[in-house]
Amino acid sequence: MPSVEECRAFFNEYEQAVIFHLAKKVDRPEDRVAWSREVSKELLKLEREVFWSGYHKAFMLFMDECRLCASCTGEREACVNKEDSRPGPESLAVDVFSTVRSVGYPIEVLHSYDQEMNRYAFLMVE
Repeated sequence: MPSVEECRAFFNEYEQAVIFHLAKKVDRPEDRVAWSREVSKELLKLEREVFWSGYHKAFMLFMDECRLCASCTGEREACVNKEDSRPGPESLAVDVFSTVRSVGYPIEVLHSYDQEMNRYAFLMVE
């Protein structure tokens, strides 16, 4: 994990961010993982489209930990999907709650899995 100063330097390279609000209610806790994996794959497709549109520093921050692979070592060096793996915003010192609330999006700590999740991904664009 980078230091807060390194995170600040990363974000200073960008002028804009797009916030994606993704709401979902799952029947079982384990359904969240599959949903998160599919959403992350779609977000990567969008990141690539933005990149090919001329924004060569486009970078997606997933709404969750990477979860692209069914099994993960949790270590970057051992990652089998380095090209597509992306961090969640929290791993880069983003206060997601304050950030999304500042632009009027809903977010609350959930108390049970029968509540709808409000998840957020961020696309950094220079």
